Amino acid sequence: MAKKENKILQAGCVPFRFRKERLEICLITTRKGRWGFPKGIIDPGETPEQTALKEAEEEAGLSGKVNGKAIGSYRYRKWGVELVCTMFLMKVTSIEDHWEESWRQREWFSLDAARQILDREELLPLVDAAEARLTKQVAKKT
Repeated sequence: MAKKENKILQAGCVPFRFRKERLEICLITTRKGRWGFPKGIIDPGETPEQTALKEAEEEAGLSGKVNGKAIGSYRYRKWGVELVCTMFLMKVTSIEDHWEESWRQREWFSLDAARQILDREELLPLVDAAEARLTKQVAKKT
């Protein structure tokens, strides 16, 4: 009889800011030095949005607000199980100089530069979704 595989639910965010009217997103490194977004396992009693904000603070030293509903999700395998990560946009309101996981690199990139440096194909649609939502929001304001 086939064993039904458990999934681990995660949440994360694409942190963004406008600097000199230019949209930038923040990427962080993993333990293996690959670039990605802050994310983590959703703890019991936490909403995906709460997890996304908590992980941004712990992994990148960034605080902010979730910008709307999830912009997408992706799946990957680790520890012999499937992980499903729901991603949100986060407008950054505060940047810490020292944070819990400050061993990670944290850098701001233009969207095009982020697309070039991200080497996991499943993350690229998140950059596109971030651009689409933020472009639409900026257009509404003008």
